[in-house]
Amino acid sequence: MTMSPLSRASRAAWRTLACAGLLSASVLAVAATTAPQFDVARIVNDIKILASDEFEGRGPATRAETKTIDYIAKQMAAAGLKPAGDKGTWFQDVPLRMSNITGTPSLSMTVGGAAQPLTQGTEIAVRAAETGQSAVKFANLPLVFVGYGVKAPERGWDDFKGVDLKGKIMVVLVNDPDFEGGEGDFGGKLMTYYGRWTYKYEEAARQGAAGVLVVHESEPASYGWATVKNSNTNTMFDIVRADPKSAHTQMEGWIQKDLAAKLLAASGVDFEAAKAAARKKDFKPIPLKATMSADYAVKSEIITSHNVAGILPGSKYPDETVIYSAHWDHLGIGAPDAKGDTIYNGARDNASGTAALLELARAYAKGPKPERSVLFLAVTAEEKGLLGSEYYADNPLRPLATTAGVINMDGPFAAEKTVNFSISGAAKLDLLTLLTQEGEKLGRHYTPDARPEAGSFYRSDHFPMAKRGVPAISFNPGRELVNGGAARGKELGDIYTRDRYHQPADQYDDSWNTSSWEGDMTLLYNVGRRVADGHDWPNWSSDSEFRAARDASQAQRK
Repeated sequence: MTMSPLSRASRAAWRTLACAGLLSASVLAVAATTAPQFDVARIVNDIKILASDEFEGRGPATRAETKTIDYIAKQMAAAGLKPAGDKGTWFQDVPLRMSNITGTPSLSMTVGGAAQPLTQGTEIAVRAAETGQSAVKFANLPLVFVGYGVKAPERGWDDFKGVDLKGKIMVVLVNDPDFEGGEGDFGGKLMTYYGRWTYKYEEAARQGAAGVLVVHESEPASYGWATVKNSNTNTMFDIVRADPKSAHTQMEGWIQKDLAAKLLAASGVDFEAAKAAARKKDFKPIPLKATMSADYAVKSEIITSHNVAGILPGSKYPDETVIYSAHWDHLGIGAPDAKGDTIYNGARDNASGTAALLELARAYAKGPKPERSVLFLAVTAEEKGLLGSEYYADNPLRPLATTAGVINMDGPFAAEKTVNFSISGAAKLDLLTLLTQEGEKLGRHYTPDARPEAGSFYRSDHFPMAKRGVPAISFNPGRELVNGGAARGKELGDIYTRDRYHQPADQYDDSWNTSSWEGDMTLLYNVGRRVADGHDWPNWSSDSEFRAARDASQAQRK
């Protein structure tokens, strides 16, 4: 089949991929694919139902979970899928540790000799301890500023330089040392895993710290304080670990920038000067003239949440699998917003992705039958740290070695019709090549992630599969609007992040513009169909950190 002419941007993207050794003749072969018609009204209806107050924000391990997963399973069955979960059911059990702070936590600091009480959700947001302990209680523990809290020997970087953090609270900046320029090689605006708050927590545990506080700033965090508060002051979940203290300190949380500045000022250090110092390799930890005390009870228990899995068996290679995934959960019921609303409906995040998953299932089941099996996977506890997908990656229902690729959907629809598309974060892999090709056929071009500083590659459910070598992308519908271009697309995206993301205001209303939806669904279908109807094995670029794991699994498969 003759390929359509490529735009200048796409030709450049393809040259980059070719240089990375991704464009084999077999991968570039273009299969004829006729996408089905997608019912936008049906997608809207699924979003309305899943994001309604009746579903109470779809919190894992709540009464809303049962309602949510039953709805998804019912829709999968109606579409014509077969159950692919445990023991012939639609569900995969996902054991999780669930932790809640009971009552109001008592939190305070002594800064420069002056006592200062702290209000949960205002100056500070501490999480329920995920170590399994029933209480967090300590008094007057010293605080130490450790810059970005990064220990990266391969980059010659060590923010700790011999400091002993045992019995101390680690205060750390979010993002990477070179986010605002500096001497490190961490990708600049492109966040590495060292910049994620999850890494900061893990490193604090490795350092033996008594606790860790991440300093919030909206730009390097990529979201405002409301998101931090709402995400950290409610129920916490984690996978069940043999030794929870190896991954968590007893206290994990965030503090406002103003409080961090006050802590540093009491120690004779300007906040901006401290940040500038932290961007250099010779940075040394700064003991602060401040201590912290905390006292709160924690209720911790092991619960079982669920992934939902439906499959369409392949006609020719049924043991090989293509996965479409989306997380069904959101934040549930939490702290009230300014209007008194306590239900975090999660319409865009991620009722929209779940609705897209169901509509794709209907399209595939209607036919023609794909040559490889296609698994439709709705995962739990994404909002708690990608836990449902992490559990699946450790306990796959279909072998990872014979999983050809994963296409994840987390907010897959654009605010309005776009001329481009993207993926979350930066990666070079065959799936992106195929996505670029299929997008070109629809008159759309690929552009890199518009906000690489957000660390999106590490924030969606494709990541647990990617780090185990499975080629995986999380689709982004792009920001270059037909009406208003990239500038207006950025404006609308920023408004959503500021006013709706992880807030009760993320609700569906009839003013939503659905003009992009059919095109987004067509692109998602076509790229998955290319993989499902082929017998090639997509891979990562030769210089990808995930290539070795994939090569090893493919050697095992052969």
